[in-house]
Amino acid sequence: MELCKANSQLERQILQVNPLLEAFGNAQTVMNDNSSRFGKYIQLRFQNSSVKGAKINEYLLEKSRVVHQDDGEQNFHIFYFMLAGISAEDKEMYGLLDPRRYRYLNGRFGQEDGVQNWRAKYSEVCNAMDMVGFEEQEKVDMMTILAGILSLGNIAFETTDSDVLKVSEASRGWLKATAGQFGVQEEDLLKCLTSTTSVTRGEAIQRLHNQQQAEDARDSIAKVAYGRVFGWIVSKINELLAPQVDADVELNEIGILDIFGFENFAVNRFEQLCINLANEQLQYFFNHHIFLMEQKEYKQEGIEWETIVYKDNKPILDLFLTKPIGILSLLDEQSAFPQATDRDFVDKLNSKFKAAPNFEVVRSHTPLFTIVHYAGKVQYNGIGFLEKNRDTIPANIRELFINSVTPLLSVLFAATISRTGTLMPRKAKLQVSEDNFNSTRKQSVGAQFKHSLAVLMEKMFAASPHFVRCIKPNRSKQPDELDSQLVMDQLRYNGLLETIRIRRDGFSWRPTFSEFVERYNILLVKPNLPLDKESCVSILKSTELSGWKCGLSRLFFKYWHQEELARVLERMGRAAVVIQKNYRMRICRRKYLVLIAEIRRQRQAQRQKEEREEDERRCKLLEEEEERRRLEVEQENQRPAFPPVPLPRKNKPQPRPRSVLNSLIKAQHMAPVPRPRSKLFEATPFDNELNENVHLDVSLVLQPINEERIKEKHLKKTNTIRWFKETQVRKLARDGEFPSWFHGMITRRQAEDLLINKPLGCFLVRVGQSREGYTLTYRGFDRCRHYMVEVQTNGKYVILGEDRAHSSLLDLVQCHTQVGIKPFMELLTAPCGQTSEHESDYEELRGASSVALVENNDAEEEHQDTGSSKIHLQLQRLFLPPGQNSSTEGHKPPVLKRISDRRRRAEAAEIERKDNDHESRPFPRLYPSIRLAMREIQQIQQDFQQSQEHIHVPSSKPVTSWKRTDA
Repeated sequence: MELCKANSQLERQILQVNPLLEAFGNAQTVMNDNSSRFGKYIQLRFQNSSVKGAKINEYLLEKSRVVHQDDGEQNFHIFYFMLAGISAEDKEMYGLLDPRRYRYLNGRFGQEDGVQNWRAKYSEVCNAMDMVGFEEQEKVDMMTILAGILSLGNIAFETTDSDVLKVSEASRGWLKATAGQFGVQEEDLLKCLTSTTSVTRGEAIQRLHNQQQAEDARDSIAKVAYGRVFGWIVSKINELLAPQVDADVELNEIGILDIFGFENFAVNRFEQLCINLANEQLQYFFNHHIFLMEQKEYKQEGIEWETIVYKDNKPILDLFLTKPIGILSLLDEQSAFPQATDRDFVDKLNSKFKAAPNFEVVRSHTPLFTIVHYAGKVQYNGIGFLEKNRDTIPANIRELFINSVTPLLSVLFAATISRTGTLMPRKAKLQVSEDNFNSTRKQSVGAQFKHSLAVLMEKMFAASPHFVRCIKPNRSKQPDELDSQLVMDQLRYNGLLETIRIRRDGFSWRPTFSEFVERYNILLVKPNLPLDKESCVSILKSTELSGWKCGLSRLFFKYWHQEELARVLERMGRAAVVIQKNYRMRICRRKYLVLIAEIRRQRQAQRQKEEREEDERRCKLLEEEEERRRLEVEQENQRPAFPPVPLPRKNKPQPRPRSVLNSLIKAQHMAPVPRPRSKLFEATPFDNELNENVHLDVSLVLQPINEERIKEKHLKKTNTIRWFKETQVRKLARDGEFPSWFHGMITRRQAEDLLINKPLGCFLVRVGQSREGYTLTYRGFDRCRHYMVEVQTNGKYVILGEDRAHSSLLDLVQCHTQVGIKPFMELLTAPCGQTSEHESDYEELRGASSVALVENNDAEEEHQDTGSSKIHLQLQRLFLPPGQNSSTEGHKPPVLKRISDRRRRAEAAEIERKDNDHESRPFPRLYPSIRLAMREIQQIQQDFQQSQEHIHVPSSKPVTSWKRTDA
């Protein structure tokens, strides 16, 4: 898939955004295995047909799915991907156990086939995060928070004899694990779950929770934490994909809105209300764009038309959005009262809107109400409306997480929330600030969603929209099945049936005068018709069509007019074919008769010629026979009595001269002259032909020398060398040595010369001379290809044009020995080793690395070092620090003192290298606490199973497996 012709690395990063957001924002529902549980608006910004950046806005993530899923549904994909794809070692690091033990996953996990698919999806998600530019520590912190959310759901509460709430003994380990994963103290987390502290007139008042309030606080933390992780991912993507251009540069933009469709389930909650409100708003925009704009065009063209009657959903929008008595306004009003209930909210709706045509009162003990949407009636269950609209967490919980030792969690809860609900991260502070956060956090979920819809509609009204409707064929998620009733319902929900009806009633085809004349001028059989209104009217009068309208700049036709004109053209086409057939027949017959006459004439002339030749041949034979007889008679008469004696030779045979050509052929074949470089013979931006017949372009050689450009190139090379020594040597060197395929900073020409006589698939890697990166040079079938390797901001290595990131250059090379490099799918088969028999001299690079091992200081080895190849001496000079001598003698490493116990030093260096590798790998901040908590949980589980087996031993019933139930 390609976004544009540029095919840049930014384009590859944008393409990786979709699987990343789908993993965190999609889930399995009863209707769709990959249902999007949030809305997104992607803005792609272009300049000269190339992508320069992207931005994503997300709307209304269904956070309640984290803590509750209906029958036949699942939690968000990332939990299943993570549990299936993480290795056993990483599970221990994050504190993850058997997936069937987590209450937020309903104690269920997939079959083996599904687990294999989830494992592959997890690898795709990790690669997508690497491609976009997420740091390794950020990924570890994010996965630790997700593991903490799962552990949080297993915390259960129970009351003591004194009615004091406490954590059950079986879930003490889960509390400890959650505290370690969130990076907070266990006692502080327990206090936040079981009590609320408020400050009144400078006095702190602590209020204890009952069991239901503690469980609500637990689930509230899980929902808010997951929602902020998702918002941070979107914010991070926008930061990494922002356009890197000047502010005054004008960029074109394409917006793609991917939002949920109309939903009507067995139980419809607050999320369905917001989703259907968004669809009402989009349907209003669709009606305005299709119908009202069409009527406006009729009026501008000055044609007579009948008023188009369509179902306007403006009253439904007023029912939701009107202030101060709209549904959302009343919901915010009730949410402001701490003692208000969902029943009070529904009763207030019934009293305010009982006379509204789009609202129906439901008589039931459950708080229910019905709204007549443009797509049909939907009954909503009001339970949970107020709590979901508030979406608040106690201040002590926010303060606890701001002071977390997990940096990402601290950033998430110190961030501000915009009016549209967008997370805006900032640097976390140790103290709780009451300014921006509280002022913006007072916005309810309904108010945020209303603001985001207003901003979205403003963008859409200013654009030229195109609509794509998705139709689901059946409810059983099976291929080759079509449920007609379901399809018709979706067509009605999407407003397509209404659109089709209005298109049939109106003028669906509106060509301009010039377009119509260019297409149908053949109907008048007149060449060079002017492209004006009179020509259009003349053409239409010749067709005897009726019901069309002629405006000021275009014609207006019904849907069936185009078919009638097509039939007229088809009839004229058939007539033209008949005329062409007869005309071509007459022309061909004339040519045929002329050819037949010419053939007969040629045949007659040929026969006459053959007869003349036969007569001449007979006469010639008779003459030759007579001459032969005459000569025989003369020779018989002149024959002597004795045979003649042979005469001696007059000239001696001379020796033949040697052939010059043979000597040239036998001469030794000389080596071809090295081909000169010329930019005119570059085949593609990343390869050159191996053609020895390329000649030097004199005009390029005679160009004047640009001193400033030379200084700039030298500065870039110096900066690249410094970058390599400071950031790359430690990653690339192993045991003080570089891989055989690494050739330092050599030129493009030198790389090709090294590979010109190598087999297919041979390769080398070199440092870029003018940029901070590498180039992989590959020996192809008839050319050398040069693939640019980019080092991203997060330290990952990516070949430009590839959609996979690698943790190191060694991993990149190893991967492409098995997976071909796009677009030619070329495999790396053999590294291009050093040109000399001795080990190459990388002493200057070793000096920049702290992993160099013991050098051998014998005289023979020193002599071998000085005998390195010319290319590697050149490499050594390139990597010299500024101001040092470039001679070979000046590069010799200092002779180290001989140490008898060299094995001990080597082992110490190896241990130090392993320690450095261990330290470089990111871990959760409280990893020891997580490990202890996991062992405690496993021990409690083991003791519980043993006690269950002991209880059921006397019974004849089979022993059932333990299953955790909700408190």
